[in-house]
Amino acid sequence: MTNGIRVEPLPGLCVLALRAEFASPMSALPVLPVPTDVPLQDDVLRTSVRDMLRQRGYRPTGRGKPSSEYLVGALADGRWPCINAAVDAGNHVSLRSGLPISVVDLDLVSGALSVVTSPDGASYVFNQGGQTIDLGGLVCLCDELGPCANAVKDAQRTKTRPETTRVLAVVWGCDTGQPGRTQRAADLLAAALQSAGAAVEVVPVEVG
Repeated sequence: MTNGIRVEPLPGLCVLALRAEFASPMSALPVLPVPTDVPLQDDVLRTSVRDMLRQRGYRPTGRGKPSSEYLVGALADGRWPCINAAVDAGNHVSLRSGLPISVVDLDLVSGALSVVTSPDGASYVFNQGGQTIDLGGLVCLCDELGPCANAVKDAQRTKTRPETTRVLAVVWGCDTGQPGRTQRAADLLAAALQSAGAAVEVVPVEVG
C-alpha cells in the first residue's frame, strides 16, 4: 500500500487512520477483556453517523447499521466479540467513542488505498460463512482489488488472521456538532494499540 489514503469529500465525514505493527502475531497475544459497562446511547451522535452514511443512498438500518451500534447491543446482550488484540482495541474504542472503526490486515491489502462511495451493485463477503453486504451508496475503504472495509462490516478478504502482525485501523468519524471527536477517538485508539504491544504511526489522509 502507499503511505497515504485519498478520501472522497463528503459532508460530515472525517476519516483518520493509524498503522500498527506488533512484534508477535495475533495468535501469540492475549485478547482484551470484555468491557464492564454499557455506555449511554448518544442519540445525536448516532443520528449524525447514520446521516453521514446516507449521503449517497445507503440505508444504515437493521443489519446494515453502523458497527458502533452493533457493539453496544452485543455488549448489552452478552455477545461481546473477543477477536484478537488489534480488533479488540478497535472495538473497545468504538464502544467508548460511538464511532465505527475498521481494522484490516495490511499484508492482505493490495496497492494504493482510497475512501470512496461504492457504486450500485457492489458487494463483498464479510464473514467466513460467505454472507455478503450490499455496498451500493456506502463509503468504503478500497484497495486496488476493490472495497475492503467500511463503517458497517469489513471484508473477509482483508480481515486479521492468527498470523497478522501489521494492521491498518480506520476511524469512520463524524464531527458534526462536536469538532474534534474523531481526533479524540484516534488518540484513544493509538493508546489502546500501544498498550496491546504495537508500534503505531499516523497514516496521512488527503481529502479530494
